[in-house]
Amino acid sequence: MSNEKESPEQKREKLRQQEQKRNPGGNLRDAYDRGYGGGLADLVGMFGWKTFLVIAVILFSILMFT
Repeated sequence: MSNEKESPEQKREKLRQQEQKRNPGGNLRDAYDRGYGGGLADLVGMFGWKTFLVIAVILFSILMFT
């Protein structure tokens, strides 16, 4: 597939793979620099808002009824 025909997602994935080959420790360093538990927005982004809502309701229920 030529470069003109690649979708933006394909270009990003190709660049990500090239970066990973050049610098395999880069992701670890980025994660370390961000710190542990990047915040609520990262948590919701990781799970999706529906899953996060279910988890929040379960945790709230446990806290209220124990």
